[in-house]
Amino acid sequence: MNKTKTELSYEICNHENSGVPVIIVAAGSSSRMGENKQLMLLGGIPVIAHTLLKFENCDTVSRIILVTRDEDIFTMQMLCEKYNISKLSDIVCGGASRQASVTKGLSRIAENEDTVLIHDGARPLVENSVITSVADALKNYSAVTCAVKVKDTIKKIDRDGKIITTVPRENLVAVQTPQGVRVKEYLEAIEKCGDVSLFTDDTSIMEAAGFECVTVEGSYKNIKITTKEDIAAALSFLE
Repeated sequence: MNKTKTELSYEICNHENSGVPVIIVAAGSSSRMGENKQLMLLGGIPVIAHTLLKFENCDTVSRIILVTRDEDIFTMQMLCEKYNISKLSDIVCGGASRQASVTKGLSRIAENEDTVLIHDGARPLVENSVITSVADALKNYSAVTCAVKVKDTIKKIDRDGKIITTVPRENLVAVQTPQGVRVKEYLEAIEKCGDVSLFTDDTSIMEAAGFECVTVEGSYKNIKITTKEDIAAALSFLE
């Protein structure tokens, strides 16, 4: 086991397998949760362990790059060993924003890896079929995201909360992760956009840089753990 002091990163193992690598981003502050949501128990297993196991057990995925907070590196290392995450190749210290953390993960992509999946660590219920659909679509497009159709009526409001208009929802979707990108094009998009710290997902960067992005069908179970109410919802799906 080697530690790179300048990057606060652990190289755990090398997993030889065909497929696409995935960057799992788990470096957020969990400010809305009040505690580290990645380590909260969901059915007796930490949220991040559920997420890691989903990609560990997906044949489409070749290896896992985990991006986490500096203070959580050792905990994540022990957790990955406990749950036998054999595809884990790197644990990398994250950045000040989500996109900075993704960039840290991208630094561990090998030259022969043309595509990569990017997934939120706090989405522990992602299904194998969704992961595979994103990876398959990535063979034909520069950027792919899974998404679900919006069920609620959407209204546009002003700063005072006054309704301006009702937005037709037929063509509206809520995007999820994993998202997939072609590495070369994604790096070009980051350079073209400059400061990407305000972007909340990866396909938004690709869109802004002019690359074609597509959606594949996601799952309403693929929720993101943000508040304690989400833990209860995720548990109901899990059961």
